[in-house]
Amino acid sequence: MSLARRLLPRSLPAIHTLPSSTSRRFSAMAAARSAIVTDNVRPAPDKVLQDIADYALSYDIASPLATETARLCFLDTLGCGLEALKYPNCAALVGPVVPGTDIATGAKIPGTPHQLDPVRGAFAIGTIIRWLDYNDCWLAAEWGHPSDNLGGILAVTDWLSRTHKAGGHPAIPFARQFKIADVLDGMIRAHEIQGNIAIMNSFNAVGLDHVVLVKVATTAVVSRLLGFTREQTIDAVSQAWVDGQSLRTYRHAPNTGSRKSWAAGDAGSRAVNLALLVQKGEGGLPSVLTAKTWGFYDVLFKGKPFEFQRPYTSYVMENVLFKISFPAEFHAQTAVEAAMTLHKRLAAQGKSAADIASIHIRTQEAGNRIINKTGPLYNYADRDHCIQYMTAVPLLYGRLTADDYSDAIASDPAIDALRAKMTCEEDPVFTVDYHAPDKRYIGNAVKLTLNDGSVLEEEVHYPIGHRLRRDEGTPVLLAKFERHLRGRFPEHQVQAILEKSGKDILDLDVDEYMDLYSTK
Repeated sequence: MSLARRLLPRSLPAIHTLPSSTSRRFSAMAAARSAIVTDNVRPAPDKVLQDIADYALSYDIASPLATETARLCFLDTLGCGLEALKYPNCAALVGPVVPGTDIATGAKIPGTPHQLDPVRGAFAIGTIIRWLDYNDCWLAAEWGHPSDNLGGILAVTDWLSRTHKAGGHPAIPFARQFKIADVLDGMIRAHEIQGNIAIMNSFNAVGLDHVVLVKVATTAVVSRLLGFTREQTIDAVSQAWVDGQSLRTYRHAPNTGSRKSWAAGDAGSRAVNLALLVQKGEGGLPSVLTAKTWGFYDVLFKGKPFEFQRPYTSYVMENVLFKISFPAEFHAQTAVEAAMTLHKRLAAQGKSAADIASIHIRTQEAGNRIINKTGPLYNYADRDHCIQYMTAVPLLYGRLTADDYSDAIASDPAIDALRAKMTCEEDPVFTVDYHAPDKRYIGNAVKLTLNDGSVLEEEVHYPIGHRLRRDEGTPVLLAKFERHLRGRFPEHQVQAILEKSGKDILDLDVDEYMDLYSTK
């Protein structure tokens, strides 16, 4: 018998059919393949890309309110970055990737001796800005912190200004001198792009982090700063949309971690890098959003196109929310304010948190979804995203500072004992007011039932950082900035910065102003 004959089976096995579920899956895959577009004719750029580019390059910012608010936002954002450097985990992230590779014409990192290339500089500045969750905020269908964009804007304008003053560089012919006015103009544009897209489009609802909007907005504004044409700007913004987008995993139980504190710095640095690649000739993807099967809408947004409530103007900067009193996730700001008032009311009655039998918190839908958290809290990031923790601390101590999220404070058993007495639910009225364009409230109510049966309740609709309280909030915001300066610099340096930070700041060279913040 031949070898071939010996190797043949005596009988062939029966042919098995695939399970119906598997068959259906393969049928669905085949249907998807049949829907793939094979026509390689490039379409016109998506309208969303065109609108962003036209606004970034051509819109005339003519709002004194927006400019003055941007000045306050600029100072507050820098101050938040200085305060964050007190924390070793933050400070460890902001130097060069390779130690000793600072560059003479690089962007200066406030509160440090470092001068870094613009990509790493954007990461460093963006990271210190966001670390303490103390910079500005925008709340809508999507939330976020538009001043996160300052990382990329400041790194690029400082780097290009220093390069220009150093006599230029053959590879950087677009270097020029920038003023603080250019930085504020860029902030207004970045705020508007990020905030306007966020008004009606929820990225968190599909599991994406809001820093995608930091990347898009920073890319658009950096394109303007680099002197891009309209076509180049569209290309750069398309690259931001197609770039890998962050999941929100690091912001939510049970995975909340410190990546949420440097995610915006990462987004800003990627934006600068993508813009510089386009400056070197990299093209774009005109239908990055709308392409069937492979576009952003189909892959990441459940096939739904973006919706817009209003055109791009200066609305977002004019209405931005400042975190003035507390370093707390913004949906809890008014809860903290209410708890502070209740602490005083308890003291006035000769009572304390020990006299509380139960606590009920009413919040907005977004607050209920993001920061309503029970069970153990493992780290700083966990605690500053827990409305119960942020309410318990002021009820106990009459304060809420960045240090109150530390392990040392969190180890006080009274905090978790008080958390155990809390319930939290959505108040539909707060949710409606949260989304109303003419209100943009962030309401919370805290109700205490005491051991003797008496009840104390405080309801706050909008915090001191809201536009409707701007006159009240501005001096407190400037005092916060001054406090952060004194926490980092000697008095003579503090005074030099304060002297240059008034309303005439617009005419200052970016690099000269940033020299004031160096510790070299």
